[in-house]
Amino acid sequence: MSCTNLELHLGILFISVMIFTGTLCVGDTDPLDVAAINSLYVALGSPPLQGWKPIGGDPCLELWQGVSCVFSNITALQLGGTNLGGQLGSNLDFPSIIEMDLSNNHIGGTIPSTLSPTLRNLSLSDNQLTGGIPDALSSLTQLSDLSLKNNLLDGQIPDTFLQLTGLMNMDLSGNNLSGQLPPSIGNLSSLTTLYLQNNQLSGTLFDLQDLPLQDLNIENNIFSGPIPPKLLTIPNFRKDGNPFNTTVIPSPLAASPSPVALARSPEESPWKVANSPSTSMKAPTLAVARRSFKAKSIFWIAGGGFLIFIALGICLLMSWCFKRRPENKNYKKHNVGVDSGPLHKHTCSDSSFEATNDEEKAEKASLVYGVPNRRTNLIRNVPDEQEIHVKTVSATSECKTVYELNNTRWGSKLPPLQPAPPHPLPIIPGEKFIINPAISTKVTERQIIMSSVKVYTVATLQQYTNSFCQENYIGEGTLGPVYRAELPDGKLLAVRKLNATASMGQNHEQFLQLVSTISKIQHANIVQLMGYCAEHSQRLLVYEYCNIGTLHDALHTDDELQIKLSWNERIQVSLAAAKALEYLHEHFQPPIVHRNFRSANVLLNDKLEVKVSDCGLGSLLSSGFAGQLSGRFLTANGYSAPEFESGIYTKQSDVFSFGVVLLELLTGRKSYDSSRPLGEQFLVRWAVPQLHDIDALSKMVDPSLNGAYTMKSLSRFTDIISSCIQHEPEFRPAMSEIILDLLRMM
Repeated sequence: MSCTNLELHLGILFISVMIFTGTLCVGDTDPLDVAAINSLYVALGSPPLQGWKPIGGDPCLELWQGVSCVFSNITALQLGGTNLGGQLGSNLDFPSIIEMDLSNNHIGGTIPSTLSPTLRNLSLSDNQLTGGIPDALSSLTQLSDLSLKNNLLDGQIPDTFLQLTGLMNMDLSGNNLSGQLPPSIGNLSSLTTLYLQNNQLSGTLFDLQDLPLQDLNIENNIFSGPIPPKLLTIPNFRKDGNPFNTTVIPSPLAASPSPVALARSPEESPWKVANSPSTSMKAPTLAVARRSFKAKSIFWIAGGGFLIFIALGICLLMSWCFKRRPENKNYKKHNVGVDSGPLHKHTCSDSSFEATNDEEKAEKASLVYGVPNRRTNLIRNVPDEQEIHVKTVSATSECKTVYELNNTRWGSKLPPLQPAPPHPLPIIPGEKFIINPAISTKVTERQIIMSSVKVYTVATLQQYTNSFCQENYIGEGTLGPVYRAELPDGKLLAVRKLNATASMGQNHEQFLQLVSTISKIQHANIVQLMGYCAEHSQRLLVYEYCNIGTLHDALHTDDELQIKLSWNERIQVSLAAAKALEYLHEHFQPPIVHRNFRSANVLLNDKLEVKVSDCGLGSLLSSGFAGQLSGRFLTANGYSAPEFESGIYTKQSDVFSFGVVLLELLTGRKSYDSSRPLGEQFLVRWAVPQLHDIDALSKMVDPSLNGAYTMKSLSRFTDIISSCIQHEPEFRPAMSEIILDLLRMM
């Protein structure tokens, strides 16, 4: 063989080896991985990710952005903070994936039920995910880190942790999760970090007491107590903002000590004794226990007798002192019914109340500062809510006036009255609570007028909403969930529970100022504020209830309500909503920018009368994380004006959002619909090129109208929409001009 032929064969052999080696090292990506990543790409709305394709491709060989592989399998997706939108789709079942990080994006929709059981790290935090946590978590037996924080998840935490014994870190904070902790959470034997803050979780914490936790945050929930002692030993335990009961957990030994319990070593905990698999004892041990029990009994009997002797001596001494005190009728009359001590404790004199007996007087005295009745050491039944009619004198000043009159009447030199400090009260199921009048005092001191606004307690609202149960859940907003509340007389109210992100950076007085502002908003087409609650770090707003639902539901659901919205009724809805915005922009002082106008905030009652909600909450939507969240929500759902991307939001921005709602009324389409083709998902982008095309316009109209409108009316309505959604804010009309245009169509 010549040298030339030899070199040729060696070259072919070398190329073959390289191809074979390359195939072994990289190879084509597993078809199941390709199908899953293609599905994810389409669900995300085909974002500009390097190399990604909706069909086919080779992610491992082509080095797609954020994709890591081992041989031919995708093992990691790292796409945190890449400005992704859309949804997760229904297929995340990558056969060999270990890590999935899609955090800090704008992804909406629900978490799919198909998750790969090979996952060890799953982070979907800081998105806009809705719905509940799927039961599919139970299949992730290799999971060690789970983060779903700062989303819009709701419902209960599923009872799916039985097999997740390797889970070390779990963060579910900043959502709207409710209900009690699932029992299987006690099986997370490796869990060291658990974040549950800023939700609506309730119940007790006993399922957590045996976990190896080093970092536990449960702030701003509705957990009740008592707190298990073991949790208090956790190095980083944060629990503020929960209505914990301060009752001490009674020890099982405190009742009648049994020989079995006495025979145990003192180091062993009582509940371990109670749950011991065997209670049998050997005879010598039992005898020792009995002798020890007899000795202790003798000791306690002797000690008890000594204490009784001392108590009798003290009683005799006090009786002798009282007999020597000179009788003073005025003194007795002034102190009747007050068992809490002398008058220098600054309790309002009971003579200021026309009570019939001592116990009733003591109760009414306790109402002054909202403290428990010291006679019985219990909180007596009081009305469920108090209605504030702020006049010229606050509750404290009225109390002070009566106090001074009594001082003059009885000729006593009493110390000046000082307002009592707020008295935090634990929430105990079934109890009624007294509202701290210090709240109304601050309101009057700041000259905040809140006419006919009721102050509710957390306990009362829990009673009216059945502990904020899922059956009373109405819907979710940017600022927090809304629940239906039923009063004892059958009247219905809507309770919005402000989440922690909405209240962040706002102190108590600022919240009261906000309530005062909202209470002054009085318009036939704006939802009226009926009351509020500011107790135990919880902030809730109580509104009138609209029993039909929202305009969004009327237009975009398949129920019979959509049929009732004829063309004329749609014009009337538009006019009523426009009047609400006009009132906020041009008549209320100082003017209010809504900042969150959308069809879901246009409520309807049984007469199809319009009530716009979330008015006056712009200060909560414009600050901090809540502002970012609301901005992302408006942008992702197609309601935000172009200038909003630069952080500017004015009355003209409200006009743009109003124009989007008019487009929904015209077309029957959602402002953003991911189920439609890519070019039709955002309503404004799809509609603008067709608004002035007569042929295209007739095809845009909601088919459910069946042509029951005139072309003249349709043309005028389209002109109004076009003026509202102008790109430049200065070209958009004022709401008063829009109202005139709508009136011409009637």
